[in-house]
Amino acid sequence: MENKIQQFKQLVNESNNIVFFGGAGVSTESGIPDFRSKDGIYNQKYDYPPEEILSHTFFIKHTEEFYKFYKDKMNSLKYESNITHIKLAQLESNGKLKAIITQNIDGLHQKAGAKNVYELHGSVLRNYCMKCKKFYDAEYVFNSKDIPTCTCGGIIKPDVVLYEEGLDENTLEKAISFIMNADLLIVAGTSLTVYPASGLINYFRGRNLVLINKETTPYDNKANLVINELLGKVFKEIEV
Repeated sequence: MENKIQQFKQLVNESNNIVFFGGAGVSTESGIPDFRSKDGIYNQKYDYPPEEILSHTFFIKHTEEFYKFYKDKMNSLKYESNITHIKLAQLESNGKLKAIITQNIDGLHQKAGAKNVYELHGSVLRNYCMKCKKFYDAEYVFNSKDIPTCTCGGIIKPDVVLYEEGLDENTLEKAISFIMNADLLIVAGTSLTVYPASGLINYFRGRNLVLINKETTPYDNKANLVINELLGKVFKEIEV
């Protein structure tokens, strides 16, 4: 494993056009649970399955029940960025990392100082009134009683992509462009099973693809380097 981490360090050192594509595993070391592991949110017991709660239909029909779950499980304000978030932000600051593409909605990349972050599934930090489109921050939503409402009386919806909703086309197009033009693509902390996000890896045309994940993924055979290890252990070795 140490040999693989050394290979990874060398690839990072030699590249000046890196793109990072990450999933829930990037934030688990900050204490945020993932979705699909045995301890993940999807394997916990609620009155409704989490996949149903996090759907557009459920949000519209059972808004109060949605917000009970959302406030309990999606509040990332109490968490801090970990070593992976921090090292990525430093690589961006040094000009080596061109973009971070994330499936996460927690805002921890920005909390670490990263600027060029493309959030495929939106962010808990942005919330809008469904009636007048007025913006509300995460503090307002998470500290609200029951269903958060706007001064105009409209219901506030988090700017996160729920099941049955499509990804933002502009975000998707930019993510694809960065992946296509990268010479090193680092894919980390994702099972690569959620479409369409997982399909983005197919746009990579560069020299080196690195996959870092605790478990195997369907794309391991396409990678130049596969590291089955905790991200923190790998990224703390990166010299910035």
